[in-house]
Formats: sequence, structure tokens, C-alpha cells
Amino acid sequence: MKLLLDTHVFLWLQTDPDRLGTHLATVADPANELLLSAASSWELAIKVALGKLELPVPVEQYVPSRAREIGATLVAIEHDHALRVAGLPPLHRDPFDRLLVAQAAALGATLLTADAAVAAYPGGIQLIDQG
Repeated sequence: MKLLLDTHVFLWLQTDPDRLGTHLATVADPANELLLSAASSWELAIKVALGKLELPVPVEQYVPSRAREIGATLVAIEHDHALRVAGLPPLHRDPFDRLLVAQAAALGATLLTADAAVAAYPGGIQLIDQG
């Protein structure tokens, strides 16, 4: 199965993998292909620049090195991915999350997230229970 990691899921894998609960086994399963979107890199770069996120190394080093460590493939944003956002119902306002939903659909991937608003979209989305 292809798994597109939501940005917070990618960060949790680095800092607190137990937050993924039973989904940690899914992420660790070598039969599954992990994907990390350029949208997540963009979101992380913005958060670092705004002082909302501190990383142990510069973001331009952090993302590719940590993606390699977990065996994730870095995925570019294609025009088709961005244009699919227009067809999404207005369930979530965050443009990064909306792009991830559209990109997962375009790639035939399951989006792994803990955001219940994102999980409200139809299609291949797995919600991490934070209860």
C-alpha cells in the first residue's frame, strides 16, 4: 500500500513514533511504500521561518535526511495534484492539507493523518486515533 504521510505524522515519526499507535506497524511494514509530499516540505519551511517550529538542523537538511531514514520517497507537486483541489468539498481550510488529500487521490495513496477534519474527506484516508 502507498502511504502519503501528513506533515505531523512525518514529524511524529522523528520525535514521538508512539503517537502513531497501531499505525506505527503499518508505517514500519516494508511492504508499504511511504511518500512525503513537497507540500509537507513547504509547510515545514514556512513554520520554521515563522518561528513556529524548531528543528535540530536546517529544514533543507532535516526533511531529506529524515525522509531517507524512514525510507520515504519525496514526491513533487504536479499541476494535476494542485488542480484536483478545486474538486474537493470545503471541509477543511488548510491549503496544505487540502493539497495532500488531492495528491493522495492522484497517486492512489492512502493519506495517514491524525486530523479528523482531513479524515472527513472521502477516499483513502486513515485516521490515527488520538483518543
